[in-house]
Amino acid sequence: MKMQWILISALVFALITAVFAVVNVEPVQVNFMFTTTSTPLILVILTSTLLGGLIVGLFGMVRQYKLQRKVKQLEKQLHDAQLPPAVSTKVSDIEQNEPSV
Repeated sequence: MKMQWILISALVFALITAVFAVVNVEPVQVNFMFTTTSTPLILVILTSTLLGGLIVGLFGMVRQYKLQRKVKQLEKQLHDAQLPPAVSTKVSDIEQNEPSV
């Protein structure tokens, strides 16, 4: 259910951003430290939104990867903790455990 709300929220945000961008179509000057260009504001808004979404998505993927690695590590520790102690099969260990005659 949570994922459905996230998807709905993302679609509403995309719709609001698209409407806002379409309303603002006049050209603006954008300063790229080394050059200045005149670009329609709609492109600036949509590009900024897209780059922001990609950055947030990348951080989310990195976080998910780290969490999955941690889960696998903890599952391995749990599995190792649940194994019974190893039974010794060495001849020297068996001879030491036998009672002396």
